[in-house]
Amino acid sequence: MAVSETTARTQADIGRYVSDTWRDRYFAACDAVYALGPPALAEQDVETKFGTTHVYRYGPTDKAAQSRTPVVLVHGAGSCSAMWYPNTPALSADRPVYAVDTPGDPGRSVQREPIHQPERAAQWLDETLDGLGLERVHLVGTSYGGWLALNQAHRRPERLASVTLLDPGGLEKVGLRFFVWIFAGLFATFAPRKLRPRLAAWLEQPVLVMPELRTMIRTAIRAYRIRRPAPLPLTEAELSGIRTPLYLVLGKRSLLLHPERQMERVPRLIPGARAEIITGTGHGPQIDHAQEMNRRMLAFMASVD
Repeated sequence: MAVSETTARTQADIGRYVSDTWRDRYFAACDAVYALGPPALAEQDVETKFGTTHVYRYGPTDKAAQSRTPVVLVHGAGSCSAMWYPNTPALSADRPVYAVDTPGDPGRSVQREPIHQPERAAQWLDETLDGLGLERVHLVGTSYGGWLALNQAHRRPERLASVTLLDPGGLEKVGLRFFVWIFAGLFATFAPRKLRPRLAAWLEQPVLVMPELRTMIRTAIRAYRIRRPAPLPLTEAELSGIRTPLYLVLGKRSLLLHPERQMERVPRLIPGARAEIITGTGHGPQIDHAQEMNRRMLAFMASVD
């Protein structure tokens, strides 16, 4: 278990829990979501310059699969590694998987220094991979975790076998429509049960009809204070310098990005990059179409290996 959040230095840009009681309530809500997927083989705390990073390790039982290049999963803002429960079964059956709780977001990591600046974020992730003893990984990030992965490919690509971006940040400035969608989804969590399926379909928010996810998200809002600005997108010059094999997945109804624009732009700027638009989803293709996305991600990683 990581050291208590209350020991972290109080600072304007350091995320924190409002109290130990609310932290424990959030951990309980997370554990209910983790239980929807396979149990982790192990949990590990990695010390970095920026704080303690909590990591969940999943893995295959097949010895040949154990030797394959591992996957590292980086979640979106306001969440934790529990959000990967639809993906860890298939991914960890094929190769080792490490799911990272990002410092500065609710989870079991403890932040002591800011990491929202691009160079600091890249250093934090590199130190985390080094502490795990991972020399080469397939990095997968969604939303804010997509920005972290894209930033890593630009600034510290040495350990990266590939990068998979799931409706990521880092390609466009976060617009008002995305924040409106986020707040609408939060208000919808308080809607009567009978209305939630209709709201979930309208808002592309599957959390509304999953009791465990709904509880985890609502508890996170009460329990944790995120203290960082929205990341700025990478410039075209920065994107053009990326040489890591890259797979970009865009939700057809994404409100974070303009899918058609990025479908053309990213392969043009990044040599060899693959880009796909997934219909029937918005900001969460790996949740809305978990089985298909697991298959596509593993096929991409196998092609790189």
